[in-house]
Amino acid sequence: MVEVVVAEDKKMKYMYLLLVLSLVFISGCAQSMAPSKDDGFAQCLTESDAKMYGTEWCSFCKKQKALFGDSFQYVDYIDCDKNNQECTESGITGYPTWKIKGENYPGVQSFERLSSLTGCKLV
Repeated sequence: MVEVVVAEDKKMKYMYLLLVLSLVFISGCAQSMAPSKDDGFAQCLTESDAKMYGTEWCSFCKKQKALFGDSFQYVDYIDCDKNNQECTESGITGYPTWKIKGENYPGVQSFERLSSLTGCKLV
């Protein structure tokens, strides 16, 4: 009879542990799926035809991307190593370069500057 109680106790501990781990996993997934506060800004940049030209190896491009975090997925980004002709035709001579309303803006741009150039509101 003692063995049955010990076995049931172990089973309850495993069930409890499984429940806790499941809740931790689910809450982590929910957080990663939550929209970032910069998603709307990045989407607005793309809707206003702003484009960022860069390369994967460019350290300044990495800094620009880091400002957006996960929201960078919504930015219209052209990789000049993969789209060299488009970059040449757009007059891109350095990275990153933003093209907004037909004008090139080289270098890392702050959100405030991008907002001013596009009219996209910061949240």
